[in-house]
Amino acid sequence: MSLLVVGLSHRSAPVSVLERAALSADAQIKLAQDTVAAEPATEAAVLATCNRIELYADVDKFHAGVAELSTLLAQHSGVGLDELTPYLYVHYEDRAVHHLFSVACGLDSMVVGEGQILGQIKDSLARAQDLHTAGRLINDLFQQALRVGKRAHSETGIDRAGQSLVTFGLEQLAAGGPVEDWARGKKALVIGAGSMSSLAAATLARAGVAEVVVANRTQERAERLAQILTEAEDAHVLARAVPMDAVPDELTRADVAVSCTGATGLVLGAEAVAAAVRGRTGEPVAEPAGVRRTADRAAETRPTPLPPTSVGTEDGCPLDLPAAASGFSVMGEAAVAGMDAATLEQHAAWVAGAPAERRETVRWTAGADAELIGALAATAATVGRIPERRRPEPVAAERPEPVLFLLDLAMPRDIDAAVHRLAGVRLVDIESLAEASADAPMAADVDQVRRIVSDEVAAFGAAQRAAHITPTVVALRTMAADVVASEIARLDGRLPGLDDKQRSEIRQTVHRVVDKLLHAPTVRVKQLAAEPGGAGYADALRTLFDLDQETVASVSRAEDSTDKNRGPR
Repeated sequence: MSLLVVGLSHRSAPVSVLERAALSADAQIKLAQDTVAAEPATEAAVLATCNRIELYADVDKFHAGVAELSTLLAQHSGVGLDELTPYLYVHYEDRAVHHLFSVACGLDSMVVGEGQILGQIKDSLARAQDLHTAGRLINDLFQQALRVGKRAHSETGIDRAGQSLVTFGLEQLAAGGPVEDWARGKKALVIGAGSMSSLAAATLARAGVAEVVVANRTQERAERLAQILTEAEDAHVLARAVPMDAVPDELTRADVAVSCTGATGLVLGAEAVAAAVRGRTGEPVAEPAGVRRTADRAAETRPTPLPPTSVGTEDGCPLDLPAAASGFSVMGEAAVAGMDAATLEQHAAWVAGAPAERRETVRWTAGADAELIGALAATAATVGRIPERRRPEPVAAERPEPVLFLLDLAMPRDIDAAVHRLAGVRLVDIESLAEASADAPMAADVDQVRRIVSDEVAAFGAAQRAAHITPTVVALRTMAADVVASEIARLDGRLPGLDDKQRSEIRQTVHRVVDKLLHAPTVRVKQLAAEPGGAGYADALRTLFDLDQETVASVSRAEDSTDKNRGPR
């Protein structure tokens, strides 16, 4: 076994990189096909979800395999190899098995313990089987991963720690309150009719929304999903299907919208969302002052403006006002950080003597500033260094209550990130889900799941090592059977007078002798081969019994051909 996985996920790469590297369904197919066409790989499977892209392959050379798989990922994702490489991770042999089993159990998910990944692994295996890129190793690996994932969910309470990405996203929209209370009576728009969108629609229906409108590029799929929702026994909801060009009008009527499509561009731009809010409220939509999003931080280098001050006109202020950056209180900590002790003392005295009416215009009280600046001056005098310079704290701006809730579960994103800045809108996307999940509590059952994964990895490795020697054992027994057949034929020529009963007794006796001689060695060699470092026993058998390498290889090819035609168990 030479299993290799190269990939990137929400744990190794920022969402912006994952978004650019996302693979379409056609790209996933081409990637798997090109991988098995490459020299180091004999079989392959692609696991692509909203927060991971992984390429699994059986390779004959590690370093060449890493180089080839990394290059293929870069080519098919459209992200340059130099840019992609810092975010890639590599797992080999047992570590690769451990990784996939952990993924299957939800331990590596954005929401720990979520079970949707099992369906995605099953789809990945089915696609590889349809493409004939899955051989014995990929078949055994992915089928075992499915069993391990199911075992983790049935034997532990990992479900209490995790939930679906849909449920977690709806909880974020509900701002920590019960989803049922938040959703009750709302009108929902679901864009897309795939597995994630269908799950979102069903979850909203069970949570008590009054209506679900499904929009999809294929009208038949939207109508089918609407029919399923209408006929569901565990929810009573009005459901209808609309074409994609009806989304702007439906967005104006909706209270909550969930989008998860395979589109390569934006489905909802900021202007469309703003227009929907205007249609609901009749008022223009503005960006509330001081609001900052993580998605904007990379491009935003200046601090959020604070309430205006009279920087540059403060009589007697010891600051170099013309050189001071605007946007902070001249009495605040940010204004004085980095001063020497003498200037700090001067500034403290100036603050203490400031007119009362001016003190009321600044963010902090003068008394608090005087104490703070005095403490900073004392620190500088005591430790002999200037306090660390810090940027001003952003002002927490009041946002109006949202009138439109948006959940974007697509990768790449369906909804423009600029929507985060629109007043009256609450957007939860993959990036904000990643932020929220970082603080989510881990269940005690996670440790138990990790033990299950470790045990299953050891068992899988032993089974694979034992299976590796099976073709050699089969070839040995085939050779022994040929020898017996040849000697029986020779005996028939020398003793033509034997009747059928005598011939049968002799044949059975010779077979029993050969079977007994081979039984203990072949059982023992399988046991030894299952242990770490046992791969050499196959070579020893071939050498000791002078087995033809091509015969052994033909047994392996026959087994692989059978495995490629197997479906998920």
